[in-house]
Amino acid sequence: MKKIILLLVGLVALTQSFAWGVTGHRAIGLIAEQHLKAKTRKKINKLLNGQSLALASTWMDEVRSDRQYDYMSDWHWVTIPSGQSYNQTEKNPKGDIVEAILRITLELKKGNLSEQEEQKRVKILIHLVGDIHQPLHVGTGEDRGGNDVKVQWFGKASNLHRVWDSEMIDDYKLSYSELANSLNGRSRIEILKTQRTPVLGWIKESIDMRAQVYQIGDKQLGYEYSFRNMNMVNNRLLDAGLRLAALFNESYG
Repeated sequence: MKKIILLLVGLVALTQSFAWGVTGHRAIGLIAEQHLKAKTRKKINKLLNGQSLALASTWMDEVRSDRQYDYMSDWHWVTIPSGQSYNQTEKNPKGDIVEAILRITLELKKGNLSEQEEQKRVKILIHLVGDIHQPLHVGTGEDRGGNDVKVQWFGKASNLHRVWDSEMIDDYKLSYSELANSLNGRSRIEILKTQRTPVLGWIKESIDMRAQVYQIGDKQLGYEYSFRNMNMVNNRLLDAGLRLAALFNESYG
């Protein structure tokens, strides 16, 4: 019984640290898939054995229960205190989300990977590009990316990280495909501008959003908080999908 309780506690802790939740990550994967070049789509489809980017997007969270993947745990996030840039921070020796995205993108461009290793890197990149666009995955180092900020979401106990991961999105009751298709409304020029922003620009965007994210008043969150922030959520999901497609097109297109 004690082992079962510990397992359940561990699973709860893991779900609190995921980014975007299943719906958000899959929406990002679908958006990316819609912007792949034909050659890129063919290559990735073969690598993933026909699995969509949407369904592959949560692999990195799913394997957290397997100890052989513990080395990837710190790749989901990065700490950048207020007033600092990424280059000014003390780097995590185990890696971080910026280091992992840049390294894996370079490895895919160089090639010379086994099919198994290349497949794994593709799945990792799908997930991490989503994670880095969730503002609380670029944390201040003070509250575990909002996990320690306890709030009420429509009267139920929650935390700020979970609100951003899934609760605002899930309250709209959309499937991931409905969500993705509702966001694809930018012009070609706007898409190119989004895709040309470098990775360090992505985290700068997340840092700039943190002030609004933490405007939680008495911590009783609901319609008002969602109304003020849902447009930001939607834009970050779309940004992530477009930029993920660009990374894959650069590597395979």
